[in-house]
Amino acid sequence: MMIKKRGSSNYEGFEDAVAEKKRKIAANGVSTAVVTINETRACTKEETLAVRRKFIAPSQTLFFPEDPLKIVKAQGQYMFDETGTPYLDCINNVCHVGHCHKYVVEAGCRQMAELNTNSRYLHDAMVTYAAHLATTLPGNLSNFFFTNSGSEANDLALQIAETVTGHTERLTVDGAYYGNLSTLLELSTYKRKLLGSHTILAPIPDVYHGQYRDPDTAGLLYAGDVKSLIDKAASDNKKISCFIMESLLSCAGQVIPPEGYLQAVYKHVHEAGGLCIADEVQVGFGRVGNCFWGFELQGDKKV
Repeated sequence: MMIKKRGSSNYEGFEDAVAEKKRKIAANGVSTAVVTINETRACTKEETLAVRRKFIAPSQTLFFPEDPLKIVKAQGQYMFDETGTPYLDCINNVCHVGHCHKYVVEAGCRQMAELNTNSRYLHDAMVTYAAHLATTLPGNLSNFFFTNSGSEANDLALQIAETVTGHTERLTVDGAYYGNLSTLLELSTYKRKLLGSHTILAPIPDVYHGQYRDPDTAGLLYAGDVKSLIDKAASDNKKISCFIMESLLSCAGQVIPPEGYLQAVYKHVHEAGGLCIADEVQVGFGRVGNCFWGFELQGDKKV
């Protein structure tokens, strides 16, 4: 039930609540000035690091831990530390139109100032965005789920595959990373191998370091390895629910699959009754040059 609220402001008691929060922070042994942004002064790098060590889990690692960067702003392809020193950003994979792009910032500000809610209400922005997004895809891909993260998107894709096919086995390639949910860690060997009982791991289709290095034949040979795994699963009375792979493998070392690989693999998976998931979280949305999606580099016929 939705109830219209009347009466007092949402901000009543806000200043008292802030004061109480500062008191509790100080009781934890941290200077109030350190955690108060833009009221007194900016924190020094050492102060920021000290507070991070106290309140942020150490498993959330820093780049360059011996002397971590303190990044305070970014613009375009550059990031800036607290001294104003610029750094060319070759690490971030999300801001692919540059940091703090004028149009992106303005659009975000407009929407947040107007409405920020869930998708269970009608709103023009959601449906018009879906319509525009559909124009970038082949005609048989035109229905969308909007999710909150790449992990959520990949997890949902796995759920859809298992629901539609009724199968349980998941094919993927070595060296991949799909997110930090438990279902995805069972498929991701980028950092550590915690393969799930329903994970089937194929060789990474790498023409530089892999078994097959002739670019003219490697695609079909690596796809043949996938077909062998599908056949082995079938002989064990196991059925393939999906094959999931980044269209270009990013965390695995910027590996571009050899020509013909995805077409052949997708054909084998479809013939086995499975679905194919192209993870475009880090490589799609216009990041690969003339094509909007990474899978397009392998040609339209593979869809």
